[in-house]
Amino acid sequence: MDNLDRGILDLLRRNARAGYGDIGGVVGLSASAVKRRVDKLVSDGVIRGFTIQVDPAVDGLSTEAYVELFCRGTVAPDELLRILSGVPEVVEAGTITGSADAMVHIRARDIPALEAALEKVRLAPNVDHTRSAIVLSRLIHRATE
Repeated sequence: MDNLDRGILDLLRRNARAGYGDIGGVVGLSASAVKRRVDKLVSDGVIRGFTIQVDPAVDGLSTEAYVELFCRGTVAPDELLRILSGVPEVVEAGTITGSADAMVHIRARDIPALEAALEKVRLAPNVDHTRSAIVLSRLIHRATE
């Protein structure tokens, strides 16, 4: 990857529907050269796919929380993945440093649905307890993938 590829990626992150000619005009390449580079970035696995992002509120998922997950003993990331994959309201999760074992981002229709999702997580055999923070308003959201 070179600086031209990085420039193409930056432009596609801002607008995945941008035309190759428009991108080429910014980075200084022809439309066909941009297409070849994008095709190579896709075949190399740098670009994993093209997608849309829908406002979660449109899908009725306007309630969200960040949940610290505390486990009993040592739990492998694969086990956490298995536990959390079974809860469709979990939209992101990762193991973290600090006293909690994982941070989980949950989206639900409303508070009762959020509570039901939390109960699914808490009932897993290796989960000791959780600590939740409900999001009141989103201030910044940058798509990184």
